[in-house]
Amino acid sequence: MNEKENPKIIVVIPVYNHGDSLRKVVEGTLAAGWPVLVVDDGSDDEPLRQLTGLDCAKLRLPTNEGKGTAILAGAREAARLGYETMITLDADGQHDPAEAELLVRQAELIDRPAIVIGARRMTQETAPKASLFGRAFSNFWVRLESGQELADTQSGMRLYPIRELLALNLTCSRYDFEVEVLVQAAWAGVALTSVEISVHYPPPGQRITHFHQLRDNFRLTLLHTRLLLRRLAPWPHRQVCSRPAPQEKKLRFPRPWLAMQMLFREHSSAPGMATAVWLGLFMGALPLIAVHTVAIIYVAHRLHLNKMAAVAASQFCMPPVVPVICIQVGYFMRTGQLLLDLSREKWLHEIHLRLWDWLLGSLVVGPLLGLIGAVLVYWAQTRLFRRQTKEKGPSG
Repeated sequence: MNEKENPKIIVVIPVYNHGDSLRKVVEGTLAAGWPVLVVDDGSDDEPLRQLTGLDCAKLRLPTNEGKGTAILAGAREAARLGYETMITLDADGQHDPAEAELLVRQAELIDRPAIVIGARRMTQETAPKASLFGRAFSNFWVRLESGQELADTQSGMRLYPIRELLALNLTCSRYDFEVEVLVQAAWAGVALTSVEISVHYPPPGQRITHFHQLRDNFRLTLLHTRLLLRRLAPWPHRQVCSRPAPQEKKLRFPRPWLAMQMLFREHSSAPGMATAVWLGLFMGALPLIAVHTVAIIYVAHRLHLNKMAAVAASQFCMPPVVPVICIQVGYFMRTGQLLLDLSREKWLHEIHLRLWDWLLGSLVVGPLLGLIGAVLVYWAQTRLFRRQTKEKGPSG
């Protein structure tokens, strides 16, 4: 890749105590023809000293403020230098700088500003198990929050349109930034896409990571909670770029059974169906008298889940069995004993207390019922998929 072909693209490398690997990463990036900006996020090992003699821009933050802060600082500096697009690389050497061209080519296929993620080819044999689980977990929540099916929401190799990035209302500054920026960008009209890239993991004893299992996972939990609640809110998001006009669709009246098939196939992946069933059972157990179906359809729609599966699952919570179980559990939580008195006084005159018991109990019974249903549906879906794959054979 020749720098002259993309004069408005720069590679930004945030670094924090990766001095040993930084020079090799920068040399590889320069050799691939890209201009480089290194952002030192208040490192203790003075990594910028390792870059003596290399033709790259440097920016040092006085204190360690997190990867997200370093990326945004790099975006502002890149904009000041006249660049419109930046590609981020991790400083630990897991990415091949020559593959940055793949992200640029992918971005050129999109008709509006886009964030392009380098989706790492991670295998069970070479990738740390924690990374494999973390990626799958993150992908799942980002899909609920943004509606985007992305292959690798944790990859640090990304292409960002700088103007749109800086226009987002971002609040996270550390590892949670890389999740928040994807969801906020999707809400704001920025396209999200990915392209497959290679990845290199050093031996376990040589790999440096600054991810704190307790602290950073707690931050991610708070972030996903906040994003989910915002996703459920009905008011629109501020747009930072215009979306393409939707194609006009002809009004059709399909046969009822075809319409039902279409609804059941919507968002029908195994994790998606399992989550829809969990949602239906959980909300079906809640005391949402007379509005269960409407509420379930709304939440399933906002979270891009299969609405028919969620509503169907909720029917298992119809009175009287599940509500009575919830009331008994809630009463036990309040008093330490079961409600064995079936008198009019207890069940009609104290209806306000029974509703309170129902709510308390549903917060325990609902998630447990949902978990059982989700596991069964996920098992059935994956078993059916394996059987269909086996029947098709390798040439399917």
